[in-house]
Amino acid sequence: MNIVILDGFSVTQTDLGWQPLEALPNCHVTVYERTAAQQTIERCREADAVLTNKVVLDKEVLAALPRLRYIGVLATGYNVVDTAAARQQGIVVTNIPAYSTPSVAQLVFAHLLNVTNSVAHYTEENSKGRWTQSPDFLWMDTPLKELAGKTFAIRGMGNIGTQVAQIAQAFGMRVLAVTHRDDLPAGIEKAEWYEALQQADVVSLHCPLTDETRNLMNATSLRQMKPTAILINTGRGPLVDKEAVAQALQEGRLAAYCADVLCQEPPQSTCPLLSAPRCYLTPHIGWASREARQRLIRTATDNLQAFVEGHPQNVVN
Repeated sequence: MNIVILDGFSVTQTDLGWQPLEALPNCHVTVYERTAAQQTIERCREADAVLTNKVVLDKEVLAALPRLRYIGVLATGYNVVDTAAARQQGIVVTNIPAYSTPSVAQLVFAHLLNVTNSVAHYTEENSKGRWTQSPDFLWMDTPLKELAGKTFAIRGMGNIGTQVAQIAQAFGMRVLAVTHRDDLPAGIEKAEWYEALQQADVVSLHCPLTDETRNLMNATSLRQMKPTAILINTGRGPLVDKEAVAQALQEGRLAAYCADVLCQEPPQSTCPLLSAPRCYLTPHIGWASREARQRLIRTATDNLQAFVEGHPQNVVN
């Protein structure tokens, strides 16, 4: 079986490899670190199986690949593949569910604690000598906030949202969940969207990107929030209207925006969030801990092996 990995570097970086996949019997693996759109068809022409993280495999690309029988998406979201067209061509498409749950949940609170405790700010100021110049044993110039007793609202209670809720509870926070689920863990309250926005001290987005959730956080929804509230987005960039969020920050109607995802990645230098005050951005690293990437590679291998053995798993089409 000829296996082509189109953008392997995003997964392996410099510290991991594809040895589990390469160890599969009767398989030849070709790894490309990155693949431009115009290179996709040529690189996949002789492939029986293709693995992709962000390289798009749309209807036109798939039509040019009659040999292809399997697509493994190296992520949980699989919008980079036209799954309907793949199904019509008899191509099985799989994804990697839940591999990054602990890492993304951890990043949510890394962002939150950075805002409430100003960790990066004080570290930077101390490197400039601010503490050594203090007449007192401490030096502080920002308000510090406890999480205990605050209200944490979550939109989306899948694997990540549920783990985030449990961590928030461990901090002593009241948790509101905006979800279709009725079987919520103990202590989590189900709430309507605007009700949650109005009560929340922290809002964290963990819902999928759909027509309903695109620009979920817009000028209208942002005005429902307390001006002291913190908005966190580790889900999908287009869940928020970036112009509306930047304006809310500029006008002091939002205490902070923390995000690991943007509408365009990497962003253009003109993205208004890059220069907005109290906007804390990480470059889509929530999923990328070494442990999470190891789980991804292992599951990608297991998915392909299951397909070869005739009982495919984690099929999304």
